[in-house]
Parts: sequence; C-alpha cells; structure tokens
Amino acid sequence: MPANLPPQYFEAEKRFRSAREPEEKIAALQAMLAIMPRHKGTDKLHAALRRKIARFSQEAERKYATARRAGFYISREGAGQVMLVGPANAGKSQLLAAVTEAIPEIAEYPFTTKTPIPGMMKFEDTQIQLVDTPPIGHKEVRLLLANTLRNADLIAIVIDLSLEPISQVEAALQGLREARIEPLPDGGTQATPGSYPRKMLIVGNKNELAGSNENWERLHSQYAKLFPLVSISAREGDGLEEFKRAVYQALNIIRVYTKTPGSKADLTDPMILEKGSTLEEAAESLHKDFYQNLKYAVVWGSGKYDGQRVSKGHVLQDGDIVEFHI
Repeated sequence: MPANLPPQYFEAEKRFRSAREPEEKIAALQAMLAIMPRHKGTDKLHAALRRKIARFSQEAERKYATARRAGFYISREGAGQVMLVGPANAGKSQLLAAVTEAIPEIAEYPFTTKTPIPGMMKFEDTQIQLVDTPPIGHKEVRLLLANTLRNADLIAIVIDLSLEPISQVEAALQGLREARIEPLPDGGTQATPGSYPRKMLIVGNKNELAGSNENWERLHSQYAKLFPLVSISAREGDGLEEFKRAVYQALNIIRVYTKTPGSKADLTDPMILEKGSTLEEAAESLHKDFYQNLKYAVVWGSGKYDGQRVSKGHVLQDGDIVEFHI
C-alpha cells in the first residue's frame, strides 16, 4: 500500500536533512510523525521514524550530560532566563552581584568567570533569573555554552562603555552566530534556517568612566533601531532600576493576577504570560479544567475595563486581575 505522504511531510523531511543538532532533528522527525497519515502503508516508516527519534534523543542527552558535568547547564527559574554575555571585563559579574544575591568572583583580570553563575533578580513582584557567563570570545567555552544560550528567553549583551563599543557588540554577535544564535527577526525579515532566534538587549556598563558618554551616543546611534539599550554603572549602582525594567520589557511578558468570586485578588503571585495572550490562553496556563470548562471571566484593568465580563478571545494587559467562571 503506498504511503501517500502530503507535501508538508517532505518539507519537514527537508528540515530534518539540513538540521545539524540532535534537538533540531528530533523536532523535524516529530513533525513528520504528526503529519504522516496512519495506515498499513506507513507502518514501517512510522517505526523507522520512532527509532530515529530515540537515537537522537540519546545523543541530545549525552550532550546535556556533558554540559551538566562541566557546570554549564542552568535550569530555568522565575519569569524568564536572561543570559549575560559579552567580552572579558565588561562587568557582567559586577552586574549580577549588584542586582541579585549571587556572589560571583569579581576581578580585573580576564576570564574570572569559568562556568555560568545564576542569580535571581527581583523586579517589582516578579523574579527573573540572570546568568553570568564566561566571555563569549573563548571558543572552547562557547561550544559548551551553546545549548545553555539557546534555551535562554533573553540574551543581554554587556559591553564596557569606556572602550570602543561597536566592535564589542559585533564580536558578541559573531560569537553568538557561531553558536547559531541570532537576534529575533522583526516583521520584515526571516530567521536563518537552523538558527536559534533569541530576544536581545544591549547593556552599556561603566557609564561612570571617561569617554562613556560619547561611546553611549555611538552605541545608541548604531543599534537603537535594532535592539533595546540601557546605560548603567554596575559598580556605582547607576541605572540599575532602568536595567531591571528594560529586561522585563525585553522579555515581552505580562503579569496577570487571579481572584476567586467573593474574595480579594492575590497580588503576590502573578501568572506570567506572553504579551498578547488571551483570556483563553491564560485559563489554559492556569489549569486544564479552567481551559476546558471556562464560560467567561471578569477583568479589572486593561485600561478601560473595570470589573467587566469579557470573552475568551479578550487580550490581557500587564497588571490585569482576572476572575474565572467555569
């Protein structure tokens, strides 16, 4: 019996053949399985794809085990995971120490940070994970770090404003490209096949030093249309609140609070959702029973709403309070 595979299957197969990482190959194989019609003519193909998924899953696990043994695997915590990358002595460790309770080694000599170091940064009522990383220019380190960077929600490129800024940013972007990580494309561009597009933020550190103002102007002129930017001094504590807000905004997330009928809203533990999420998506994130049995909800906030009944397709805003009715 012929397989009669649809065109989408062969598109996924093409992605599988061009993929270089086991995670990419697994994703393509899973897409092929989902697309493939199930009948007697596809039984052998189905079994072959399952065997390939098992093989590449083992390969991926070996890679992650190597990264864990080297101390390069960092589990994600909080509302988002933000990787601090950049050249040696740009002040990443100083920044981590300034906004979290982590205690990284801080020194003037290069390559002080040898493995990723996490810390939790509080922004208002939300905890965001920051991870200090070894200098991006170290090739052996970058290969071990690649998978960790690819799992990040946001990459913050930290540069030294007392030095020529453009070359620092370009070197960091080149290092990321070698790990097949590139900036998240805007509406007019497409990601490179096989790449890992990520949100990015540029942090100009050491703005207390001579020449930093001129270099900040150059940096802003070059990249303001491409990335969000923030100027700080991790050592002096200048701009750190602006940094926290810039990170939160660059993550492109919102906080939504819940309340039960007849009770006050819980304003201590917000749900974290992607910006643009609907009421229905919030219900699904909260619990499958809410998603399956949701009738309607009452929302406080959203600019013009104040205790108004809304539909499942209503787009939520940062700070909304939602009362679900099932």
